[in-house]
Amino acid sequence: MGIVVRVALAPNAVHDENGDMSLRWYSVVVDCRDIAAQARWWAETLGWRIAFESGDEVAVVSPVALDAARFVPVEERQQGLVFVRVPEGKTVKNRLHIDLAPRADDDQAAEVERLIARGATRVNVGQDESSVGWVVLADPERNEFCVLSSRDNP
Repeated sequence: MGIVVRVALAPNAVHDENGDMSLRWYSVVVDCRDIAAQARWWAETLGWRIAFESGDEVAVVSPVALDAARFVPVEERQQGLVFVRVPEGKTVKNRLHIDLAPRADDDQAAEVERLIARGATRVNVGQDESSVGWVVLADPERNEFCVLSSRDNP
């Protein structure tokens, strides 16, 4: 299937002064066959942690989200990744993907090789690798994502 984005309402979503719903981007949901393996692969890739695991889904979040000693206002909380089980495998190119960016002091090529060593594969989705600043990879279930050059500067 691939990466599917579902907007999940935060429990504290409220209407603003105009009566419009205030939505918060809560998570990206990834359909996959092996939810445990995919969740662990992405948790290790991002340096995140498993926050919830059941037979049907696994949620992965930033370590900050699990730090009970640190208060993070709702507006500043990061999105999580939720892996849900589906019976079918991925069949076509994703229409939505995740972009990863190394820090300014990190080496994009080294990060790409680290991900390949962990099971990612290079993918060509039509990009001219000699003229773009990103590398397209696929995770172990073939969901495409990009490793960009550093984006630390605004």
